[in-house]
Amino acid sequence: MLPERRGDLFILTATLLASAGWLFSKEALNGLPPAGFVGWRFLLAALLLLPFCWRQLLAIPAANLLKAGAVGTIMGMNLLFWILAVSHSEGIGEGAFIMSLSMLMVPLVAWLLFKERPNRAFWTALPIAVSGLFLLTMGSGLSLSLGQLLFLLASLSMALYFNLNSRFARRIPPVALTFLHLAVTGVMNLLYSALFEQWPERIPSQTWGWFAASVLLATSLRFACQTMGQKFSNVANAAIIMMLEPVWTVLISVFWYLEPMPPQKIAGCVLILLALLSYRSRNLLAWYRTRWK
Repeated sequence: MLPERRGDLFILTATLLASAGWLFSKEALNGLPPAGFVGWRFLLAALLLLPFCWRQLLAIPAANLLKAGAVGTIMGMNLLFWILAVSHSEGIGEGAFIMSLSMLMVPLVAWLLFKERPNRAFWTALPIAVSGLFLLTMGSGLSLSLGQLLFLLASLSMALYFNLNSRFARRIPPVALTFLHLAVTGVMNLLYSALFEQWPERIPSQTWGWFAASVLLATSLRFACQTMGQKFSNVANAAIIMMLEPVWTVLISVFWYLEPMPPQKIAGCVLILLALLSYRSRNLLAWYRTRWK
């Protein structure tokens, strides 16, 4: 098999695992408090990475560790918004498409914080995405449910995380950086859980199965597949494949939770996907032109 084709298969596997992670998380919440679940999930995932990066961590200057930890707090906040949104939502497909909008929020946050004006592709894709979001979320009137609002906050905090991570964590090896962010996310959410959540006296055995799947499959194995795929797959193929995550998540939600998908919601999902494809394809075209000048 050609290396590029092998890379695409790794990226596709990572995307499918990410989609399945929505299901694993939703089911685990039937027996675990939201922040407590995220806290232990990401802390254990970090510990699984520690044997592969502890030497790198010892070589990182303290100032860079502090910067990475600070960025990790944004990731922790993002995951807290996300898991609270999942816990307040009946399905997961709608939330996956709202979360995918973080790709378009990245240039908007960069403009607000760092005065980096978005390119033309962003302004073309934005009205399409807004129209899709309106169709997806405004079916019952001009109001957002709590779950939808939390998903929007999670999408915005993800865009903030991407911006800060790209500026303040470039000098840290990827595996060590991932460990730091996973560990900070885990600790933050466990602290929140200790302060504001109540753990049940008895946790069903099936809940631990969903929890294990979240840690081993949707976090650790997904990260490994994505890392391997990015070594071989070209940028364009990887970007398109990874954008299919909300599509797989909708299919899982419709099959598992019987999430209703009336024509209006389907049209909203299609418009958001078209906006993302438009934005990504134009930026990739500009990147290729710059590279091969």
